[in-house]
Amino acid sequence: MPVLRETEFVAEVVWLGHVPFGQSLRAQSVDSLALDFSGDSGARHEGVNRASCVRVKNLYPVGTEIRNVRQLSILSAEEMSIIASELGSESLDPAFLGASIVLKGIPDFTHVPPSSRLQIADGLTLTIDMENRPCVLPGREIEADIPGHGAAFKPAATGRRGVTAWVERPGSVSLGDRMALYVPDQRGWTPLRA
Repeated sequence: MPVLRETEFVAEVVWLGHVPFGQSLRAQSVDSLALDFSGDSGARHEGVNRASCVRVKNLYPVGTEIRNVRQLSILSAEEMSIIASELGSESLDPAFLGASIVLKGIPDFTHVPPSSRLQIADGLTLTIDMENRPCVLPGREIEADIPGHGAAFKPAATGRRGVTAWVERPGSVSLGDRMALYVPDQRGWTPLRA
């Protein structure tokens, strides 16, 4: 019996970005990405392993070598539209957010269950780690191009920042590709209390 259930949702890839290694989170728009087990070659978050950051500081001292489940940042076009509206803008450039992939067609995308899979027909499969909580870095990129709007990003993006993911099966992804969503076939966690 499969432990991943295919859903009715198939999303279209509407934007792709490469975030070069360096100080800035800003992505460069591209038409396709070749992804291997370490993610996007030459990208800021490339690697099979990574140094732990403040997001897991309750588990490890910052800088501890851990598995890299944050190779990619995947966002929803629909959620980005809501963020843009709350920022008082017609649109929001995914480059400001360090996006790897922007998808259209999966409702409430940021809250897709961890361990869900996104798969292209040719086999490329991405495993969703978890919600990507908003931080100040995209706000700095927004502020640089749209002064007066950067500080509003974090509250506007809460619950809409997309997810982080890692490459389970290598392959390539191009604009216009369609990704099917598979979710874990299990009930929600409801711990018993004594």
